[in-house]
Amino acid sequence: MEVYLYFCYVKVHKMYKLSLPEYKYTLKKEHGKPYILDTVRKKYVRLTPEEWVRQHIINYLIVHKKYPQSLMQVELGLELYSLTKRADILCYKTDGTPLLLVECKAPEITLNQSVCEQIAHYNIQLKAPLLLITNGIQHIICKIDITNKTYSFLPEMPNYVEILEILSKEKEDKYI
Repeated sequence: MEVYLYFCYVKVHKMYKLSLPEYKYTLKKEHGKPYILDTVRKKYVRLTPEEWVRQHIINYLIVHKKYPQSLMQVELGLELYSLTKRADILCYKTDGTPLLLVECKAPEITLNQSVCEQIAHYNIQLKAPLLLITNGIQHIICKIDITNKTYSFLPEMPNYVEILEILSKEKEDKYI
């Protein structure tokens, strides 16, 4: 479903109704173009359909799933096969190791094999045990066992404490 955002009574951008909780975002218009406040980067960024999804996921992770904003990085630069790429969101454990890698797509983009391969390529370098791909409407959550080179899909996004406990238990089980 498409919705229109209004800022100062001026239609600024056609956006989509997402399957994520709504939140009080901050918009501004500059040179006739809409911008949205990114609370992680602490700056306004150009509002595109993909950015709309990214900002909603950031809010969802922080507010609803209790991922610490201070342990979150947005548009992380990566060197991959001699190319510079950018991962959308990377959340860390308190020890600084990657925990969750998120790839956001615009709502009209289908989450297909190509998107899965994209995040998998990024994760070769990052080695995050939890992956999330989303277009704001559909969400695919995957837990990666890097040691055994296996993965499993999760029915829902675990909160920050839950995923740390799951990973800690798995680590303990390997030593038994």
